Amino acid sequence: MKKSNFFYRILPALLLFMTIAISAPGAGPEKQQYYEIKIYRIADKTQEDRVDTYLKEAYLPALHRAGIPIVGVFKPVEADTASGKLIYVFIPFNTVDQFMELQGLLLKDKVFEETGKSFIEAPYDTPPYKRSESIFLKAFMNMPRFVSPKFTTPPSERIYELRSYESATEAKAIKKVEMFNKGGEIDLFKKLEFNPVFYAEVLVGSHMPNLMYMTTFSDMKSHDDHWSAFGKTEEWKKLSGMDEYKNTVSKASPYLLHPTSYSDF
Repeated sequence: MKKSNFFYRILPALLLFMTIAISAPGAGPEKQQYYEIKIYRIADKTQEDRVDTYLKEAYLPALHRAGIPIVGVFKPVEADTASGKLIYVFIPFNTVDQFMELQGLLLKDKVFEETGKSFIEAPYDTPPYKRSESIFLKAFMNMPRFVSPKFTTPPSERIYELRSYESATEAKAIKKVEMFNKGGEIDLFKKLEFNPVFYAEVLVGSHMPNLMYMTTFSDMKSHDDHWSAFGKTEEWKKLSGMDEYKNTVSKASPYLLHPTSYSDF
């Protein structure tokens, strides 16, 4: 009887220890996050201002209330022909369920309903944007969670490079993803301090099969210097020369972006 009482006395401490052990680093692989990239296509400065106001005053605060504390908003750099025509929104989700439940949460959010009303219920003949689209992605296993970079330079100087790598076939796309994970391309970016935000395969999008990733730099000079160093490394020369990884990318599309002043990173 005494032994039984002793067991029940130590049970709470034992359960606490097991919880800490299970959640401790190295206890197992982290679950891969999911990401949505929303793209607003706009016609002019008036639409740009309306989207900015909606995102800053209604949408991002609503996402924060829904349990998504960090959201990125970006625009093409001034030298890009898409400058003034596109706005990108990066939204991370811990699970698919969180993504699926978001719309329901927004519909119940009375503050969002009021602050976003002029945008959501805009007249058909004066829409706030031309078109919008969404890309849904799953994080790579070697970087299962996104990371928001920390820079001291003004947002207008920072360069966030979003890249899309399209493949000719599903098999080639799988090999390109493998090249980042098993092949060591992610490790090389980390070694050279490219400050990645995420690496992910596209699950739903208009350019499949493809993967996308984002690296970040304090300014354009840092961007150019990093890529120059990348191309000169022996690791990249060896990796890119391996037969198993040849012809895995049929089209590479880099997009140079600035974070907006109201972006969370």
